Amino acid sequence: MYQDERMEAILHYLKEHERVDMETICSMNNVSRDTARRDLVKLEEEGKIIRLRGGAKSPTLFHDVSNYDERLQKASEEKKRIGKYAAGLILDGDHLLLDASTTVQFLAENIQTKDNVVVTNSIDIAGILSKKEDIFIHLLGGLLNNSHRSIYGSRTIQHLLDFKVNKLFLGACGISSDGLTIPFEEEGFLLKEMISRSDQVILLADSSKFNRTYFQKVCGWNKIDILVTDQEMEPKLKKQLDQFEIEIIVL
Repeated sequence: MYQDERMEAILHYLKEHERVDMETICSMNNVSRDTARRDLVKLEEEGKIIRLRGGAKSPTLFHDVSNYDERLQKASEEKKRIGKYAAGLILDGDHLLLDASTTVQFLAENIQTKDNVVVTNSIDIAGILSKKEDIFIHLLGGLLNNSHRSIYGSRTIQHLLDFKVNKLFLGACGISSDGLTIPFEEEGFLLKEMISRSDQVILLADSSKFNRTYFQKVCGWNKIDILVTDQEMEPKLKKQLDQFEIEIIVL
């Protein structure tokens, strides 16, 4: 078994268990303790585990965030499918808020309805929608984040206070039992205000976001109405969402 296969087996085990010890790794991958230790060192260097005395556990706080272009290039078919499906939740005449996530961009590409009013902080989404007929676009003002292709800051939040919409579509970097999290504080403040300006909040998130926690909390599950995703989540997390009567759509 190659190292990348052994490392994948360790990560798969940690998805189902909180920790893994050296004996389990050695037995599971049929390797010596020295080989198991090298695999753990490699995984730790990649930020995928935290090494402990005699084993490892999954990290609870993540930091890795690619820029927007990198995320688009790596976009999975699952994200595209989620975006396409979510566009079908829009009705003619709906007033919408769209955040600056890549999955929401795929939604924008698939909008077929008419007489929609869209408020967004994404310059790419505004550009995509500008090529469609019967869509009226409000691009929020403020500071431009070149790496993430989005507008943010206190002026953006102030501008947002002028609007009220039917539906908010947003993505998230991290989904856990505590709710939604993202790496950047300023973006967190903006998303909180987007949620407060919307009658219905629809979260678009592929399964890679499950069980990940970042620095800034956006909201708890009491603020989410619909989750569109590509895979069933683990029972513990699903039970948490069921308590808040969230409609979960698995594609």
